Amino acid sequence: MSAATAVRRSVPSSNSDIRMRNNSRGADHTSESSNSQAHATPPSSPVHESARPSRGCCFCCLAVKSSNGGADKSRDNKLTTMPEKDEPPTLEELKLWGESFEKLMKCSGGRKLFREFLRSEYSEENMLFYLACEDLKKEDNPELIEEKARLIYEDYISILSPKEVSLDSRVREVINRNMVEPTPHTFDEAQLQIWTLMHRDSYPRFLNSQVYKRLLQQLS
Repeated sequence: MSAATAVRRSVPSSNSDIRMRNNSRGADHTSESSNSQAHATPPSSPVHESARPSRGCCFCCLAVKSSNGGADKSRDNKLTTMPEKDEPPTLEELKLWGESFEKLMKCSGGRKLFREFLRSEYSEENMLFYLACEDLKKEDNPELIEEKARLIYEDYISILSPKEVSLDSRVREVINRNMVEPTPHTFDEAQLQIWTLMHRDSYPRFLNSQVYKRLLQQLS
């Protein structure tokens, strides 16, 4: 075999070797690229996962704990509310209650009558929550503040409670943060939201209810 023939036959082999080496280098480069991308993309941090706020936090579980030791029997004694007189209102008082929601809520007789109306609409918990918040604001004993705040949370904020009041998610997050160190003003934003709800929604229906109109006719 001539030297020229040998050279021609050796060329495809050389080209094949070059392609194989190039493919090998390309595979190595792809592997290195994928590895670098894997390292460039940070893994999801468990800190961020645990930092997500959860509705109800850990406080909703307190309702279960508080049922031990007969704690429920003394709840009403600990969550005292604003006094409400039993004597019937006067005509002047009824007219004042019809003028503004503020005048209704400032009078013990007005609160009592309005509470009876809310009970007929299955929304008495709104008034009870409002009154419990008012009572909490008067407390200055740190231990009683913490205890009353916990009871208010269990009774009216916890999603496990049958007396849960209607609050938006933002206010619930504020309450959960405040419950870390409860103060007499822990539920201020929630109380304002429930006040607004009663004022705009329940109060107009109260003025048009038979409870209010019948009493107004009797005294007129």
